[in-house]
Amino acid sequence: MSNDLLATRQRIQLGDLTASAAIGRAIEHAQSAACCPAFRQTQFDEARAVARQADASHAPTPISRLAGLPFSIKDLFDVAGQPTRAGSQVLAGSAPAQSDSPAVARLKAAGGAMIGRTHMVEFAFSGVGTNPHFPTPAAWDGRFGKAVGDPGAPRIPGGSSSGAGVSVAMGAAFIGLGSDTGGSIRIPAALNGIVGFKSTAGRVPTEGAIPLSTTLDTVCALTRSVRDAVLAHEILAARRVTRSPAPLSAYRIAIAQTTLLDGLDETVLRAFQRTLNALRMAGAEIDEIPLSGIGDLSAIQSTGGFSAAESYAWHRQSLASSASAYDPRVAVRIQRGAAMKAHEYIELVTARRQWIRRVEAALHGYDAVLSPTVPVVGPTIASVAPARGVDTLVDAARDTEFFRVNALLLRNTSVVNMLDGCALSLPCHAADELPVGLMVWHGAMRDDTVLNVGLRIEELLQIQ
Repeated sequence: MSNDLLATRQRIQLGDLTASAAIGRAIEHAQSAACCPAFRQTQFDEARAVARQADASHAPTPISRLAGLPFSIKDLFDVAGQPTRAGSQVLAGSAPAQSDSPAVARLKAAGGAMIGRTHMVEFAFSGVGTNPHFPTPAAWDGRFGKAVGDPGAPRIPGGSSSGAGVSVAMGAAFIGLGSDTGGSIRIPAALNGIVGFKSTAGRVPTEGAIPLSTTLDTVCALTRSVRDAVLAHEILAARRVTRSPAPLSAYRIAIAQTTLLDGLDETVLRAFQRTLNALRMAGAEIDEIPLSGIGDLSAIQSTGGFSAAESYAWHRQSLASSASAYDPRVAVRIQRGAAMKAHEYIELVTARRQWIRRVEAALHGYDAVLSPTVPVVGPTIASVAPARGVDTLVDAARDTEFFRVNALLLRNTSVVNMLDGCALSLPCHAADELPVGLMVWHGAMRDDTVLNVGLRIEELLQIQ
């Protein structure tokens, strides 16, 4: 890809571009009217300084992995000297962090220039991307470089890493550091026409990031290409991905029929079927399997799930003293965790472990699973944004629509989090379509295979 991080790094290495020039362009994008809401805080002077240092040290020193190029971070991660607010008013007066979180430190050590902190759903508890405390950044199609849909009716960016997704899609950053607890990296990737990789939980340290669910949280990133996703993962996880030159025909791929293909809208269905046809024409062996165990998740999580219980444990005291400062849509889901009993939590842990064994057994012999990342294209912001103080009936209707959309957006992606698996979302839509994501996924520690399959699919889709 001509505009991704690796292509830009190569231009710098060849002397066709400087990191300072690349940072300058990124800042122009970040300052545009459309991109401004994606950032809660910017540090352009610091980013320029990192780029200048990178330009000065390129010869004879080998170029660094990120070559002084910009990355953004979700307002969930600690940066030394800065408060971490997690998109909330509750933490507005919090003290500055004493040190960088490991994820931020690794990006900096790789030569990256932090350009700013990005907008996010309050405390990362939604897949929609809205936050009543701040303007919502509109989705941008990173694959084709245009606003998503009708500019007069902007569409949701997806969440909870909403600003991270928009910052990458609009060219303000090459890597958008975020988190994924139920789909918070992959949903913005799908709705903004970019790439999001959720690695196996535990691959990247979660220290220095405000938790939503200590069981499910994963630190990962959004990028402009799958090959950039490989690079970002290698830096964040401090490991090397084992590359494979194997063609698509060498992989055995499954399509899970149960639940994940239900209720696809016309655009998503068309893009998904077109992609499957292209993969089959390229020689991919694709089997349709029931994977009926996915249907068990609703019952397993009937008492609230990990996010409700574990977020309540973290927020309990703040809710008792400052409940009115929370986004009501977030607070009601956190407070659900108060009702979970100890034995119910233990039963949830056991049920998940048993469910993982059943699903992994059903996937035995397959290298990857394909599904739409989300079953629908992104709705308009106006259809789900709160209308506080305007009309009670309007507000109630939007709340109902918000929770319906949120559940739908999280439906497919959250399966992978419960599986303790890894997943990649990459764009598969055409230029005249709204963004659609293809999710390539499997169980725990299959990161390298998922990425290698994703690379082959990306190559194929680029020549369609």
